[in-house]
Amino acid sequence: MSSPLLSKRRIAELPGDFLDSTGRIFATFGPPAQDSGNLSFGVQTPAGRFFVKTTDPDAAVLLPFEERTVLLRNAAALAERCPHPAMPVLKNVLESPVGPVLVYDWVEGELLRRNPGDPASAHDRFRALPVTDIVAALDVVYDLHGLLAGAGYVAADFYDGCLIYDFAAKRLQVVDLDHYHLGPFTNRMGRLFGSSRFMAPEEFEHGAVIDERTTVFNLGRAGRTFLGDADAGEEGFRGGERLYGVLEKACAPDPDDRHESVKRFLEAWRTAIDGQLVPS
Repeated sequence: MSSPLLSKRRIAELPGDFLDSTGRIFATFGPPAQDSGNLSFGVQTPAGRFFVKTTDPDAAVLLPFEERTVLLRNAAALAERCPHPAMPVLKNVLESPVGPVLVYDWVEGELLRRNPGDPASAHDRFRALPVTDIVAALDVVYDLHGLLAGAGYVAADFYDGCLIYDFAAKRLQVVDLDHYHLGPFTNRMGRLFGSSRFMAPEEFEHGAVIDERTTVFNLGRAGRTFLGDADAGEEGFRGGERLYGVLEKACAPDPDDRHESVKRFLEAWRTAIDGQLVPS
């Protein structure tokens, strides 16, 4: 069964009003939980469930409305250029009076964003899974970034709050790739967008080059975070000595000391896990 949400290319009304007329809004995502200026919805329609992402022109946030619409178009272009099982499927892009409206398949699961002091959080429950489950989930995310790097993309604003894990299906997906950049770029902000727990030193340095080696650092921090404690060194790391060595190299402060590309990181990662891991 089809839906105007999938068939239309342009709407005259505001996105919220249009969604009310095409289905049932069962979830809304925006301020104060999000500070991006974006406004998103979970929508139930006869054609299924969808995640619909827009941006609010009146939001009082750092980026002006015009730049936020550019980021949404960037996310749409990336999804169309590099489809992958670790990303939600983009079904449609509608033009509205307040910019593009991105329609994705709904993704089941829970955000892995850290919630300190809550041992029942999705973040802590994911970290407590058997090592083999965590490694398998991370491997799919690393594979996605290998595809993106091959297409020229550099990660930006990647952290655990961009990861959704379905505990029943054992499936990890990456969302919010709006800031990913096509090609290396120069840091003109000083502190870039993102979580300091996952950011490379150059993401804090005005004038520094942000390139594929920055992505390698971000991916390395994900591995260090979920298989141990990113700031505690090898103590408590659950993935074994060889895998720790791969992630330690990825997280080297000097970009020249890291794996030179996501492809090389992925090769080292897979060599380290081949035949080494024991479920725990």
